[in-house]
Amino acid sequence: MKKQFNILVVGLGYVGLPLAIAFSKYFNVIGYDINKNRINSLKKKVNNNNEINFKKINKLKTLKFTSKFPINSCNIIIVTLPTPVNKFKKPNLNNLKKFNHSLSKNLNKNDIIIYESTVFPGCTEDVFVPQLEKYSKLKFNKDFFVGYSPERINPGDKKNTLENIPKIISASNNKTLKTINFIYSKIIKAGLVKVKTIKIAEAAKVIENTQRDVNIALINEISIIFNKLNIDTKSVLDAANTKWNFLPFKPGLVGGHCIGVDPYYLAYKSLKAGHRPDMIIAGRKINDKMAFYFAEQLKKLMMKKKINIKNSKILIMGFSFKENCPDFRNSKIPDLIKGIKKYCPRVDVYDPWVNKNQVNKEYK
Repeated sequence: MKKQFNILVVGLGYVGLPLAIAFSKYFNVIGYDINKNRINSLKKKVNNNNEINFKKINKLKTLKFTSKFPINSCNIIIVTLPTPVNKFKKPNLNNLKKFNHSLSKNLNKNDIIIYESTVFPGCTEDVFVPQLEKYSKLKFNKDFFVGYSPERINPGDKKNTLENIPKIISASNNKTLKTINFIYSKIIKAGLVKVKTIKIAEAAKVIENTQRDVNIALINEISIIFNKLNIDTKSVLDAANTKWNFLPFKPGLVGGHCIGVDPYYLAYKSLKAGHRPDMIIAGRKINDKMAFYFAEQLKKLMMKKKINIKNSKILIMGFSFKENCPDFRNSKIPDLIKGIKKYCPRVDVYDPWVNKNQVNKEYK
């Protein structure tokens, strides 16, 4: 392909920053984030999430960072904005809708918008495309085109990195898919997985994490049952794991921006289609209550050991949603703290990975 591609990466978090850096080895890239402090830090080669070593990218002259929009010099726009749920556990698409509104007013003919954010099946074409058409006055699949390539970033994982994970790609037509294939093939060593429709790609993303969520919920419930039966759960799992087709899931807290969120996106769409996803909802309920369950089990254990509960000082080691990672989005540790404070007011937390000021700002 002889055409010059200039790429805009929107959102410079755990997903967007690695993408921007990887693409800048082959294309001119602008990384955009609404957070001015984030942009200023990146310009100074400081990355608060510790996922990128800037010493390796100091020589890149093809990567620029900005907090100013619009940016009219790019013809490929890759959107990596967060898609959380609201307090009612419904999809919160506000970040993407706000950006789409701004983008649509500055959309150029032949631009390609690729969404990497997690959404429910049908969202790209049923929600985002009409919004882009309405405000841009451009015609979808004639004047502008879209694609969907779900992110598979695993924060804190130094082995399964962006380049080493197979990547799903989809597009609104075959010509656009060829372009998306061309640019992503430059950076994904593990290979690309082309799927027939954008809906298939969207659905694949939400079931990846829904499957994990449901399986962990099953093991969490099993651990509750075995606890009541006075059976050591770990010993049972170790024994069962000697069978070739037993899946080695473990009980624990389920947090993070994906596993604890994506099932709600699928459940939302399922309900809209007239089906109540009982297993998915049940799995979410089990996993969401586990922090409080652990807090109650700690209390029972302290009583059994005849520990003075009210005068105890409890230290929780770790605040992020998983080990060796600064990401505390949707961490279940705040729930654990709430549960413990019902019977023991003196609780401290230690985690050298997370940003203390950010935690205090969000959780007070």
